[in-house]
Amino acid sequence: MSAHIGGSVVRFEGLTKRYGPLKALDNVSLSLEAGEFMALLGPSGSGKTTMLMALAGFVRQDEGRIFIGERAIDQLPAHERGIGVVFQNYALFPHMTVAENLAYPLRRRGLPEAEIRQRVGDALDLVRLTQLGGRHVAQLSGGQQQRVAIARAVIFRPSVLLLDEPMSALDRKLREMMQLELRSLQRELGATVLLVTHDQEEAMSMADRIAIINHGRMVQVGQPAELYRQPQDAFVADFIGRTNFLPVEMDPKPRIAGFAEPLGDSLAEQDTRPDRDVVAGIRPEDFILDDHPAATGAAARIVEATFAGARQVLFVEFDGGRIIVETNAHQKLWRVGEAARLRIRDRAARLFAKPND
Repeated sequence: MSAHIGGSVVRFEGLTKRYGPLKALDNVSLSLEAGEFMALLGPSGSGKTTMLMALAGFVRQDEGRIFIGERAIDQLPAHERGIGVVFQNYALFPHMTVAENLAYPLRRRGLPEAEIRQRVGDALDLVRLTQLGGRHVAQLSGGQQQRVAIARAVIFRPSVLLLDEPMSALDRKLREMMQLELRSLQRELGATVLLVTHDQEEAMSMADRIAIINHGRMVQVGQPAELYRQPQDAFVADFIGRTNFLPVEMDPKPRIAGFAEPLGDSLAEQDTRPDRDVVAGIRPEDFILDDHPAATGAAARIVEATFAGARQVLFVEFDGGRIIVETNAHQKLWRVGEAARLRIRDRAARLFAKPND
């Protein structure tokens, strides 16, 4: 197998899918660049899996078009779309060996046996399972099974690879390792990848860009850092990482209850800001706690403290309510009951319309 198979541009144009009165997808448009790794992120029932299955050919949309390159693929059956798919449960055949699992899609395509043997060997080398071709799937670890599923998905050299929550069954440490391995493999292959996940950390660590979908509609698309620092609404701010939402009094100047001074320099630059029913969204790491006698800010108290290695996660109470604060554990370890002064970093607070309960 060539180490680089290349990727194709993928486009969704106005995709709508109905299940009775429910719109699983509502006029969704999205473009993936050739060779891009994109994560499709959203809560359960948001429409992300329906979108992936429509691209794979397992679900037929009611409206809209899907393109790979310049070719519309809407009318093609799944096996003619040239797309590799890795499912959540891997969908491997337990009665077959690893090599037989890899050979299966090639035999379905009628390739000569000599070429099948060559491709199977190359695929095993690619995922570093060269010595395990003769083992049955049940004899493999979870991480090894995932590698087999990936090898089977890319063995026929698809330009587009779909990943349907492929690491959800792995424990945390193995999942993090496999995320790095899969990202490295994608760079080597150059394939265009669409990863469906509800795990924000997975999406942030792996994807070139993230597309956030909710209630069947595309909410925001951007690079991980952009979505984290410049969420366009409270839903994105809450879904990507942690955010504290505090009510804001807008008259005469924006001010959070419990803080004597208006937000002022603490406000981030925004293209538009809501003018009523407003909350301030502030990341836990964007609060500053200071116990120096001369420190300024809102009076606060530590009510819970959790050690998390390089950082400490704190519940902090002040007159404006209770918030989550993250601090550098190397600088100071806070204790429950300690008093402090609370400030907000410059340009860290963003104003959002108050989300519906």
